[in-house]
Amino acid sequence: MESYELLYDKTERVNVNFVGMTTESARYDFGITYTNMFFGKPLITCMQTGRSFLLCADDITDVEQIQRLFKVDPYEAEALVDFFKDVLPVTSLQTQYAE
Repeated sequence: MESYELLYDKTERVNVNFVGMTTESARYDFGITYTNMFFGKPLITCMQTGRSFLLCADDITDVEQIQRLFKVDPYEAEALVDFFKDVLPVTSLQTQYAE
């Protein structure tokens, strides 16, 4: 008897954009993976911490969410919001489970 249920197993060629930015107090390096998975949201990976998040342009307007996800102070969160507004494309969510 298997102890898990496989939900999906999909191979896809993706685009990855590596971007770096700096503020007065920190440096950030990100890998942004663009995929058709996860409702079209890009996967943001912080190279310093290894943490990954699914974000779209709509998600990054919440400074408190960015502060919590990246574990930064409000000033740094504002800078990250401005940065992501510039680098993330404005896309509508795609229907992932269309028939």
